[in-house]
Amino acid sequence: MMDSMDRRVFLAAAGALGCLGAAAPRREEAGFPVVGGVRRLAPALDALIDPDAVVEKVLDGLIWSEGPCWVGGADGYLLVSDVRGNAIHRWSSAEGGSIWRSPSGYEGGEDPGLREPGTNGLILARGGVVVAGCGNRSVARIDLRTREKIPLCTHYEGRRFNSPNDLVLAADGSIYFTDPPYGLEGGHDSPRREMSFTGVFRLAPDNSVTLIDDGVMPNGIGLSPDGRTLFATDRVGWVAWDLDEAGRPGPRRTHIDRQVSGVQGGDGFKFDDQGFLWASSRDGLSIFQGDQRLGVITSDAVISNCELAADGHLYMSSNHAVVRVRTKARKLMAQSRS
Repeated sequence: MMDSMDRRVFLAAAGALGCLGAAAPRREEAGFPVVGGVRRLAPALDALIDPDAVVEKVLDGLIWSEGPCWVGGADGYLLVSDVRGNAIHRWSSAEGGSIWRSPSGYEGGEDPGLREPGTNGLILARGGVVVAGCGNRSVARIDLRTREKIPLCTHYEGRRFNSPNDLVLAADGSIYFTDPPYGLEGGHDSPRREMSFTGVFRLAPDNSVTLIDDGVMPNGIGLSPDGRTLFATDRVGWVAWDLDEAGRPGPRRTHIDRQVSGVQGGDGFKFDDQGFLWASSRDGLSIFQGDQRLGVITSDAVISNCELAADGHLYMSSNHAVVRVRTKARKLMAQSRS
């Protein structure tokens, strides 16, 4: 999630989405309402999305949707966090939407110190779904069958995390995650904070935690297809670290500068298996090849994160809803750095 100032500006921009000049919409066979389209900025986008592709709304009624994660093959299902509703929803084309786990995060009753009591980012890992738990201020594993939740890490050097936000799986089983204060009332000024910094961390297969960088204000996180470069959203744009064979970072560098690219905002993102970056921005979901912006996917509301699914769609968490668009891109699976 983004800080309160970014969020206000980001939401205000949602009203301008209709001016992006998307191609004339084509209604999909399923009959879901069409709520957006695709703005093509470079011919290379055609290899990823058809010019007449439309954005459909498949699920509605969440308070703030985040962290979509596809489970299974083409006939699988989507899990998505309602961060403020403290629930994880399940959706499939065969069964529609339902509550999969509630509460998903904080379970101690009403807590005025939490702005976002639920989970945020979700990934498949450790034989289940691993969640960035804003409300529990932890990274945890949920069993896909029993839905039992087990904490994997809650502290670093004896101090509780701020509110873990997003995560990504590496080929060696490590999980990199971001820890901004967005889940706490007051953010940086929350009296519940135990750390004096926000940062990016690595959770090793043995559940030991190491710090990657404490000089960023992170949000989304991702790995390059070869697993050698770690990326995160930051206030300057999107930043990167080269990783050695043990997963340790080199110096941080700016990958996409907001001031240079003109792309403002930024929340969750994903790399596909060809290295294209699918990243939320204030005017939709931007697709980058390197630092070149190829196009923008728009919805009728702000988009926070996305997931490339095995059914041929890109699913996006979009304010109160989940939307999707057909795409030719394929999900990136964790790759070895060898």
